[in-house]
Amino acid sequence: MAPPILTMKNIHLSFGSTPLIEGAEFLIEQNSRMCLVGRNGSGKSTLLKIAAGLIQPDEGERFVKPGTTIRYLPQEPDLDGYKNIEEYVLAGLEGADEAYRIPYLLDALGIDGMAATDTLSGGEARRAALARTLAPEPDLLMLDEPTNHLDLPIIEWLEKELASFRGALILISHDRRFLANLTRQTIWVDRGETRTINHGFGEFEDWRDNFLEQEELDRHKLSRKIEREQHWVVHGVSGRRKRNVRRLKELGNLRSEKANEKKSVGKANMSVVSGQTSGKLVAKLENVSKSYEDRLIIDDFSTRIARGDRIGLIGPNGSGKTTLLKLIMGEIQPDAGDIKLGTNLQPLILDQKREGLDPNTTLKDALTGGSGDSVMIGDQQKHVIGYMKDFLFLPEQQRTPIHALSGGERARVELARGLRLPSNLLILDEPTNDLDLETLDLLQELIAEYKGTVLLVSHDRDFLDRTVDSTIAFEGDAKWQHYAGGYSDMIAQRGFGVRAAEKASLTKTKTAKGQTETKPQKTKLSYKHKFALETLPKTIAALEAELAGLNTKLEDPEYYIKDPDGFTHTITRMDEVQTKLEACEMEWLELEELRETAES
Repeated sequence: MAPPILTMKNIHLSFGSTPLIEGAEFLIEQNSRMCLVGRNGSGKSTLLKIAAGLIQPDEGERFVKPGTTIRYLPQEPDLDGYKNIEEYVLAGLEGADEAYRIPYLLDALGIDGMAATDTLSGGEARRAALARTLAPEPDLLMLDEPTNHLDLPIIEWLEKELASFRGALILISHDRRFLANLTRQTIWVDRGETRTINHGFGEFEDWRDNFLEQEELDRHKLSRKIEREQHWVVHGVSGRRKRNVRRLKELGNLRSEKANEKKSVGKANMSVVSGQTSGKLVAKLENVSKSYEDRLIIDDFSTRIARGDRIGLIGPNGSGKTTLLKLIMGEIQPDAGDIKLGTNLQPLILDQKREGLDPNTTLKDALTGGSGDSVMIGDQQKHVIGYMKDFLFLPEQQRTPIHALSGGERARVELARGLRLPSNLLILDEPTNDLDLETLDLLQELIAEYKGTVLLVSHDRDFLDRTVDSTIAFEGDAKWQHYAGGYSDMIAQRGFGVRAAEKASLTKTKTAKGQTETKPQKTKLSYKHKFALETLPKTIAALEAELAGLNTKLEDPEYYIKDPDGFTHTITRMDEVQTKLEACEMEWLELEELRETAES
């Protein structure tokens, strides 16, 4: 059996006087498929950074098999100091033989290698970091929340890419389906310790629930045993001194065991304040079309939304989900068609981009609005500390600035700020980003119990299946379709999932009369084409040089007599090089024509 490529043994780490990791250990073997799971704040990301060699533990041993290459994807990649994406990705190769995967990865991830790093959105920076991490094909990949801010087509592409990856893989993710499809082993980070289960994530949650039930049963048995021994101390002490000393010592040990118990973290106490009851009709769209800047976003779409519906909106980034939401809410008007909105609507929008959070304000001020010590939850008043505890924040965190919180904590702040307001139309825009699995379960229960209507934009396939009863899906070419059921039901009905938005050469628009017009769109070279134009001349020159060398060998009249096998190999290689050279020359000519067309 081959030795493990990475070993973590008895790892300890504290922040100040607070221990975070206490005796964690695991090992990673060749071709392992593992996930790190645990509550927000349990130390998953910190433990992964220790495994990657980015943080030194206070105590413990980290051993990496010599010659092992490791690549790590952080939650928040830093692109400072790099002019453009290509420079950033190339720097991640660090001596890898080839850069041939870079054009393929950037094209698959939908990013331009020449884009300046200081203009990127969070999603673009995450995709650039993915390309940098995946390009070298290392022995071990460590990915921290790789699906955050990615749309469904890219998530499903990434899933296939990692499934075919030949090295070892360790993941942190909140995406249940992503984890279930990719992992064969689970490491549970719980109360500072690690427990390894030799099953993928699909079997982990049942195992965890059984473990916690047994732990609670053992805790109850311990309490009963201590009660019996205490009763003996009061009523059953005998004259036999040695026996009394032994039992008193055992009682002390039991009390010490009870005092040192590490109880599991409680659940968040999330609830949503219901507003007045809306009309039975929430929105009715008939033959609605909408364009922006000569681009048709929604083409002839009709649907009806009733009170109590739970509807998922799915589609790739840039397909028009936000536009469709604004139409449904009446924030914008269609170019063609009719929209009828229901009565008494009180919408509440929870946007997990968290753009409304000032990073420099404190947690307390973010919840109270900067005034007083109380939070208004509907028409009820509650002290801010109590409300913080409902969302699993400690009292000492009240003065912590928002920028110092983890991604999961910032997500809980946004939920806490939003759920205190009365509503009857709940609009959740990517609510699953950065939330741990337990909080996702509570959010799922909240949606199920909500008395109003729910519109959910999400790229989390499992969460959609658990929460919505119908799905509005992007079909391509500005077409949208309303399906019964969740994401899996939609696939069963139409036979495929979400596809990337088209890169069409013609732009469609709607005229005032509702007729469709097409306008030519400027041709642009993709990064893949630009990269090939830059590298093909060097490849062609190298092939020509190799061909010349092979010809020189064959000019020797005694070559066949001296080395018949070498002669045969040279002839075969000449055919291969000649074929490859002709293909490269043809590709370069085609790309030159494409470049000339684009420039003209």
